[in-house]
Amino acid sequence: MRSISPLLVLFLLFYLGFQSCAVKKSEPATPPNIILFLIDDMGLMDTSVPFLTDAAGQPHSYPLNDFYITPNMENLSAQGIRFTNFYAHSVCSPSRTSIMTGQNSARHGVTNWIRSESDNRTTYGPSSWNWKGLTKASLTLPRLLQTLGYKTIHVGKAHFGPFDSEGEDPLNIGFEVNIAGSSIGQPGSYLGTEGFGHTGGNKSRAVPGLEKYHGKDIFLTEALTLEANQAISEAKKDGKPFFLNMSHYAVHAPFYSDKRFADHYKNSGYSDQAQAYATLIEGIDKSLGDIMQHVKELGIGENTLLIFLGDNGSDAPLPIEDNYSSSSPLKGKKGNHWEGGMRVPFIAAWVTPDVKNKNQQLLPISQGAVQPQLGTILDIFPTINRVAGVQTPPAYPLDGFDLHQQLSGKYNQDRDLIFLNHFPHGDHRSNYFTSMVQADWKLVYHYHPESNQPSYELFYLKDDPFESKNLADTQPERLKSMMQALAKELADKQALLPEKDNHPLPLIIPE
Repeated sequence: MRSISPLLVLFLLFYLGFQSCAVKKSEPATPPNIILFLIDDMGLMDTSVPFLTDAAGQPHSYPLNDFYITPNMENLSAQGIRFTNFYAHSVCSPSRTSIMTGQNSARHGVTNWIRSESDNRTTYGPSSWNWKGLTKASLTLPRLLQTLGYKTIHVGKAHFGPFDSEGEDPLNIGFEVNIAGSSIGQPGSYLGTEGFGHTGGNKSRAVPGLEKYHGKDIFLTEALTLEANQAISEAKKDGKPFFLNMSHYAVHAPFYSDKRFADHYKNSGYSDQAQAYATLIEGIDKSLGDIMQHVKELGIGENTLLIFLGDNGSDAPLPIEDNYSSSSPLKGKKGNHWEGGMRVPFIAAWVTPDVKNKNQQLLPISQGAVQPQLGTILDIFPTINRVAGVQTPPAYPLDGFDLHQQLSGKYNQDRDLIFLNHFPHGDHRSNYFTSMVQADWKLVYHYHPESNQPSYELFYLKDDPFESKNLADTQPERLKSMMQALAKELADKQALLPEKDNHPLPLIIPE
């Protein structure tokens, strides 16, 4: 019998090893679990994690970062990446609809917060704005994930449509499980002893579906966390990947104090309302830690992606001084056209990183990194779809961009750097405006329907991130070019403009 040469043996071992690796690489990955951890009214500064950076691009803390206590957010940012320039719409319903659809509010038409009882168009608002919100016919993120076998779970605030609409019930827009979600945009009460609004507080905003906690000494944030963890356990038992839309009612008003954390702030020098708000913040941070720990204990942390973000700027009950308040040093707060109304915290991480399973190889996330490139609320839809392997219909008008390059710490050369925030309504902190961020510049167009004489604000965010210098009068060419770009964005999205005498107001581009 002929012997096999040592070189041939080495070749065969190398070949078989290569083939083995090739087979493993071509095997389909188990679909990753996805948790979208969404906080209502949480702005960029409502955390001990510094999101703003200094001139060298390093995280820089400000006084509000020292006030809030969020150790689990700190841990999450250490094992993942945070964005310092992440934008949402300035009020909640537009942002939440954009998360579900990947479209800008100017396109999907939900341009104001949805009042549950009636159309809150406001005096000069567009008469046909989409106040009914999402419907059974809407192409939504959970509906697409369901086609791949995901168990889609909604927990907490929904606010996708008014009372008696299809969007009122998350089950109508692609969720298989709905826990405590309805039309309401805020809780009637945070206290189980008040039935979360059924027996105390604001009964018109009573939180549904948590009857087993009524009369008990439990805070709403904790009850929702317990329910979310139970739903995760059931998904694992069913052998299904899950998408959890963990959408806390906190930290929206009314600002109840969560007594578990009250002592942490009693000597802070802040008002009682501000201290209560801080306990709400610490409560959602505990929820974050509890859910992450539960996922790890189930042994699925290495295959679970967690995305943490807010839906609009901060509404913390802090004094407003020269238009600086709860987002300071950013100007403005929830509902404003300034950065404090639209910049929100965003962190993405694998719950158990460093395992380098197939999904982590497909979506590597830099650890302890800060991403300065712009990201937006519109990017959630395409990013999650890519992670899950969902194909969006080619004809679907998508406004967001896949974040996978940016999550790995790279710069995405292919995305545009525009974010449009269209608010053609009144009766809020800033009325009848459209703002557009374009790379390092920002334009704000104020409609002024009463006089039909618009006004403009222009900021160079690279040198003036806190919007202290309006350059509209000193940079006429820049103003004109940005107004032309803004007009194109609105036209492309078929945006509805404020109306006067039943006619849309014309956009006036300066000469």
